[in-house]
Amino acid sequence: MQTFLRNREVAEFVSGALAGAMTKAVLAPLETIRTRMVVGVGSKHIFGSFVEIVEHNGWQGLWAGNTINMLRIIPTQAIELGTFECVKRTMASAQEKWKEDGCPKIQLGNLKIELPFHLLSPIAIGGAAAGIASTLVCHPLEVLKDRMTVNRQAYPSIAIAINKIYRTDGLGGLYAGLCPTLVGMLPYSTCYYFMYETIKTSYCRAHKKKSLNRPELLIIGALSGLTASTISFPLEVARKRLMVGSLQGKCPPHMIAALAEVVQEEGVKGLFRGWAASSLKVMPTSGVTWMFYEAWKELLLGSRLHA
Repeated sequence: MQTFLRNREVAEFVSGALAGAMTKAVLAPLETIRTRMVVGVGSKHIFGSFVEIVEHNGWQGLWAGNTINMLRIIPTQAIELGTFECVKRTMASAQEKWKEDGCPKIQLGNLKIELPFHLLSPIAIGGAAAGIASTLVCHPLEVLKDRMTVNRQAYPSIAIAINKIYRTDGLGGLYAGLCPTLVGMLPYSTCYYFMYETIKTSYCRAHKKKSLNRPELLIIGALSGLTASTISFPLEVARKRLMVGSLQGKCPPHMIAALAEVVQEEGVKGLFRGWAASSLKVMPTSGVTWMFYEAWKELLLGSRLHA
């Protein structure tokens, strides 16, 4: 088992899973409040939403859907962080080879065109790949989590939620909103990993450090999450509306219609409804996740980490 965990790719996947699980267990109440505010259920304010949840469902209501949350976050973070690291390394290695041998070419008649792959950022490509991979594998768990969070009475357990969704919408119901999720995930994931790696690298160079301590990782992770979330937040609002729209009896046909509906009903500020709650959740989640992730990597890989 020790030899198995010493494999770099395995260690990164395991570190991602453990970091995600530990973070989610602590910060689940913020996720519950954020989801309710984004989809327009209950109070429009953080404290008001908190009070409503406790009054109607008790303190345990703050952890509504947390079981599915934990089942979702473990594979999601493992796949996302593991894929990011693997694709980033592979892309960087390929670019080194392309510098020596030239980039791949395509033939169009008598014309040879060299593809400018050397201009692509390995970090951005890794971030995009991470978001796509984790979304494709774990999207059904996201659908279940949102349904259980928004309407606990209709979906009191995972088994009942799966059964109801399958009977109503078939297997495709578990992939409801997949396209808008991918559209929203791509800019978020790309920006998120790009910001984290860029800020971390720049900070290390400026302070002539090989690695960062826990508070520094916490702050850099939080800033990366905040930036990425702010840029992609309108797409997140539209995505949530599409995923749970059927519960409210009004489901927009596509993402553009969802965005237009929000602007028509609430103005441009409606595109950022729940942003404060989202930031309150994203910043600590991102910061703590990176802190745990780097700690687990250091523990599992040791001296090989900087090799």
